[in-house]
Parts: sequence; C-alpha cells; structure tokens
Amino acid sequence: MDASDILHSLNQAQEAAVTTQSHHALVLAGAGTGKTRVLTQRICWLITTGQAQPHQIFAVTFTNKAAAEMRHRIETTLNGRNMKGMWIGTFHGISHWLLRQHWELAELPETFQILDQEEQLRWIKQLLKKLKLDDKIWLPAQLQTFINHQKEQGLRAQALEVSSDDRWLTRKLAIYAEYEADCKSRGMVDFAELLLRAYEILQQTQLQQHYQHRFRYLLVDEFQDTNVIQYELIRLLSGVSSNLPSSLTDPKDPRSPDNYTFAVGDDDQSIYSWRGAKVANLEQYLRDFPNSQSYRLEQNYRSTQPILTVANELIAHNQQRLGKTLWTQSVNGSPVFLYDANDDKDEANFIAEKISAWPGRLQDIAILYRTTAQSRLLEETLRQKKLSYRVYGGARFYERAEIRDILAYLRLIAHSEDDAAFERIINTPRRSIGERTLEKIRSLARHHQVSLWQATQKFLRQEDNQSKTQKSLHNFTQLIKQLEQECSTLHLDQQIQKVLDTTKLKEHYDKEGVEEGQKRWENCAELVNAARDFQPLLIEDLAPQFSSQDSAGKAALLNFLAYTNLESDTSRSDPNADSIQLMTLHSAKGLEFSMVFICGLEQNLFPHANSLQEEKLEEERRLFYVGITRARQILYLCHCGRRRNYGRYEPAYPSRFLQEIPSALLEPIKFTFKTHYLRPYLPKLGQPVKHPQFGKGTVLDHEGTGEYTRLLVQFAEGQKWLMFAYTDLELL
Repeated sequence: MDASDILHSLNQAQEAAVTTQSHHALVLAGAGTGKTRVLTQRICWLITTGQAQPHQIFAVTFTNKAAAEMRHRIETTLNGRNMKGMWIGTFHGISHWLLRQHWELAELPETFQILDQEEQLRWIKQLLKKLKLDDKIWLPAQLQTFINHQKEQGLRAQALEVSSDDRWLTRKLAIYAEYEADCKSRGMVDFAELLLRAYEILQQTQLQQHYQHRFRYLLVDEFQDTNVIQYELIRLLSGVSSNLPSSLTDPKDPRSPDNYTFAVGDDDQSIYSWRGAKVANLEQYLRDFPNSQSYRLEQNYRSTQPILTVANELIAHNQQRLGKTLWTQSVNGSPVFLYDANDDKDEANFIAEKISAWPGRLQDIAILYRTTAQSRLLEETLRQKKLSYRVYGGARFYERAEIRDILAYLRLIAHSEDDAAFERIINTPRRSIGERTLEKIRSLARHHQVSLWQATQKFLRQEDNQSKTQKSLHNFTQLIKQLEQECSTLHLDQQIQKVLDTTKLKEHYDKEGVEEGQKRWENCAELVNAARDFQPLLIEDLAPQFSSQDSAGKAALLNFLAYTNLESDTSRSDPNADSIQLMTLHSAKGLEFSMVFICGLEQNLFPHANSLQEEKLEEERRLFYVGITRARQILYLCHCGRRRNYGRYEPAYPSRFLQEIPSALLEPIKFTFKTHYLRPYLPKLGQPVKHPQFGKGTVLDHEGTGEYTRLLVQFAEGQKWLMFAYTDLELL
C-alpha cells in the first residue's frame, strides 16, 4: 500500500496529526471529528512509511470493543500485513498480560485469578467479619471505593501517612493493609491491582529498559479518561520519567527510551471523575512531555450545525478547558427543540408520541436521562404505546447469575485456591452444606492461613466421614478434581459443556420455573458459543508460557476467564433488533443516533443535586455536552413543571444549563395531546380556563392519560375534577 492511500480520506487537520514528526503529540478531538480514524491511520502511516515495525507499537484504549475495532481497522487498511507483536488492548487487559508473562517477578502464582467487583465486595464483607467490625459502621461498598481509589493513585497502605489523631482513617488503612495481605496469600488481584502491580514491576530497571526499548511508539485513545496510575504507566514506558541510570542509556542507541507518544482525547467529554479519571491529565501532558505539539480536530462529521452551535454555546461556560469549536459542512438542519412539559407523565407521553410519528428505524432513537430512576415511567409509557425498547447498560451477559455460576466452576478448576469461586458454588446446586459447616472451614482457613479448598481437606480429615455433610463435601471435592482432570484435554467450549453436563445445573435452574429455567439455560448455551468463538483481543498471543505438565486447555481457560472479567460490552443482546435505546447520559458516550431526547433538564436533577461545587458542575455540563453531541439530525430537550419524588409531586425548575443556551437557538414546541376526541394540548398548571357552567377557573392538577385525563380546576364555587376529553373548557 502507498502511504498516500492512507491520507486521501483525511481532512487537513487530521492529516497534520497523522503525519506529525513531533516526539510527543496531543490531539484534541471534538465529538464526531474522527478521533479513532486519526489514531488508527497514525499507526498505519508509521508502519507503511517504515518508521515503525508492528512490534514497536503499543496502542491502548478503555474498552475491549474499542480495542477490537481499532485492530480491525488497522488490519483492513494494511490489507493482511502481518501484525504479530503489536500490542493493542485496554489498560487492564495489557496489564493482565504483563503479569501473566512476569508472574514470578510480580510475586504472584502462575495461575493467579482476577476478582471482579462483586467478588471483591464479598471478600471485604468477610474481612470485616474476621476483624469483628460492624458492617453497618464500616460500610463494605465505601471501603471498596476507598481501596480502589488508593490503588488508582498508586498508593499502598503502608505508603500512606496519617495523623495518629485520625482514628477513622487509621482504621481504614488497617483494613486496606489486611485486604492486601489476604489477596497476596490467596494469589488474587482485583481490577485496580492489575494496573498497580504492572506499574510496580515495570519500576524494575531491567524490565523497564526492555519494554521502553521495545515500544518506540505509544498511542493512547480517550486520554481524558486516564487516572493517575494509567498516566504514570504511559510516562514510564515513554522514558520521559525514566529512572534508568545514565550508564544504561546510550544517546547513540536508536532504541533510546525517548519514545514517541500520541495522545488523543477531548477534555469536553471527560465525565468519569468518579472512576478516578483526571481531565487535568490533558494539560499535564503538555507540561510533562517535552516539546509537545498539540492539534485540534474541530470539523464534525456527525451532527448538523444547529446541534453543534448549541453544544458550543453550552460548553463555552466551562472555565477549565483547552478550547475548541465544532463546525460542520452540514449547515442546514432542524432546530434544537425545547419542550416544557407539565410533569414527568406529560414528558413521557410527548416523547412516545414523537417516536410514534418517526418514519425511520427505532434503533436510531435514543432517550437519555441523568438517573436510572427516570427510566421507569418512560418504559411504562413506551409499553403502553407498544413501542419496542431496550434499556442499554442493564445486566450484562457475564454478570448474569447463571453465567457467574459456571465461570466460578471453571475458575476453581483452573485454580483451586480461588476462595471467591469456592464460596459461590459450594452450594450451587444445593448440597446440604450448612452455614455452620462453612464457618468452620473459614475458621480453619484463617487459623492455618490457607485457602478454603485446603481448609476443606483438613476438615475432611478431622471430622466423622460418615456424616451427611462430610459426604457432600467429599463428593464436591471429588467433582472438582474429576472436572480438572477431564477438562485438561478438552477444547474451551467442550470444557464448559462438560461442567454443564456434570454439575446438574439445569435441574437447579428448572426449579425456578419453566420459563425462568429455560431463559437461564439458553444463556448457558450462549456461553458455550462464546467460548467457541473466543479470540484474544491482543494480536499477540495472550497465553502465558506454561510448563510441560500444564495443558493447552488450561492456558485457553485462563485466558477466557480473564476475558470474561475484563469484558466491558454493555450487552449481549441482538444488535440488529429494532428498538429504542434508553440509557443514562454516562452510558451514551461513544454512541450516536439520528434522533435524541434528553429529558429531565431540571435543577437538582440535571445538574444533579450532588454537583453544586464548581468542579462537579463543570463535569455535569460536559455530560450535557456529550448528550447533545450524540444527535445526528434531531434533538429534543425536555423539562417538567413538576416531577414526582417519593410518591408526591414537587415543583421542578428549568436547568441552569438551559439558561446558558441563547434562546434564539432553541425552538419551543407545543404538544398536542392525542385523544379520541382530538382535544387541544393539555393545559399547564396555573392555566386560566373558562367552563360554560362554572365560569372562570384555574387548573391546579391533573391525573391519568389520554381520554381518561382528569383536571382539578379551582372555580369560584370550589374545586372540581373534570374529564378533559368530555369537558368543553376554553383556555384563557
């Protein structure tokens, strides 16, 4: 392929970024400006022009889906060129690969397992019991957040200094230290530990030098979403913050660790500070990476100009931003509509009616909201209108109970020291092993500092083998040993099928009812399909180098288990199903739709009541900006005059963000409430009206929908409820 072929589809700003000769480049890519294209074409440009070999490329992003898309685009563009040795993946995925390759250096067992969020939380709860701490005071979820936050900052428990007077923090650090010790003794790592442990082993001079010299080109997508440890990982691999002795760095060595970095991000779309993301990393990059060159991508290929103008006007109110202005050649388009609803029911009905009139596909429509609680009424209304919808970001495939059960069996087969997996399946299906027996096993494990599996062996040796509980425990351990032996020679999908056939899970799920049991079993069958289709996300083989006595089946199983833990797709549902997409604004990032509704634009809802500080308010504004820029053609903004809270209606006031958009850019619209009698739109609260019998009055309230809508009107002679469809009311 000729290098010019790579550039022909790029605009001037994109081409300048792709072909930059700067050692360090920061590409500020606005929404819909083609940032993924720029990043992938940069890789293709480097390889095609001979500036880099595939094995010198390190490209990282935040989701497996994005990594897979990046790899696919590169392979398609380079038309089958051998990409062996190129690293493309997520921060967590690549960190996992590093730890698998260097498990001894990381002081981990070769078969270490990953704790997912639910298992980590369960572990912390057990730790509190062990320490005899009240979980109503020491809330497990808050401790989980605290521990993960410290790790994301690169801080171990012993590295944190705290005043002796601060007993609360001192105790939290003690819990953190105990948690770390437990994880180490059991050979387990949580998500945050993957990054921190990878960073720590790369601090070692020889390993650091190896990877710095290997990866000459580091490319990072969604740079605004990096946290402290992710940012430091990039700095370390780049050589910018290298701690290598000068004697180990030869300035004439073409593999000098002064590597090339290429960061792509958008400070206006930084919405994940609650996950540790630091929007300040974009500005920090320009300070930390010497002679950095910045590029701005502002030509939008997604939305019409009216939509972009609203987005530009809104985000300009943020003070902490590097600045850019989106524009498009699609200057024409519908105005941005603003609907002032009477209440949340009226808002939902308005949205449903507009969707019913939409001539295109339902899957091109998104309803966005700030909180998940808003979806209930929207869902109810869509069901009434017989409009198909999907709640995006619901229970993910690998988070479903039946899938987690099977994966727990597989994890225990792969690594018998996995306490979290042991706890999950010891009584799934039921085996008549009571909580008292389990507590004895846990006590043995704590006393001897061993895993629950090893403690079970001790328990079996010291107790009466004739008891029903002993027999159940013995049968369980024999089952796991049998599965471990039989699965070692099977392909991955056959291993899962063997677990399903041997463990009698189908009978267990059938006890929940025919319909529920069938649904769960279909999901189990889909897991077999997933295993059959499984491919590592990195182009380079993910499997660690196992010793001769270990099987290829075990290597495949470990990789698959890691994949299921790191999987970030939001759903396994049919992507071709024609249905409206309902989601929170946070879930909408990275997506686009022809028609978008943003509802609940009210003070204390959006912006949220918890976001009154200026820094948080700016992130809320960025979140609104993200929602606006999801729309390709049509955008509706909605707010209510009142909204129900804890079963009672409360007044609601327009969001301050709506006041920040010039009124000339928004087109207010009236909604004709459709009934069988084609009555005019529903009167607003406080609306003066006139009745032929009762005279003048004021609308105080309404309830019901359609032709069954009732109005509460204050007349001179008192309040009266009137059926709207059957009452001749004149609006004054």
